[in-house]
Amino acid sequence: MTKTTRVQLELAERSYERLNLLKDKTEATSYAEVMKNALRLYESIIAQHDAGKRLCLRNPDGQITEYEVFC
Repeated sequence: MTKTTRVQLELAERSYERLNLLKDKTEATSYAEVMKNALRLYESIIAQHDAGKRLCLRNPDGQITEYEVFC
């Protein structure tokens, strides 16, 4: 059994709407699942950034643009 800790969040209306939208778009079963996935992604991006790597996006035409996460 994994030990868990309960966390209560207070979100602005817009933040709650965004959380709800992400839950629907990703077909997550709970807000906790959305938050866990977001934390994994954020942690990974930070680790890659710390290793000197940069996140780039490619548009449908093939043009690549660096996405500046930490300006």
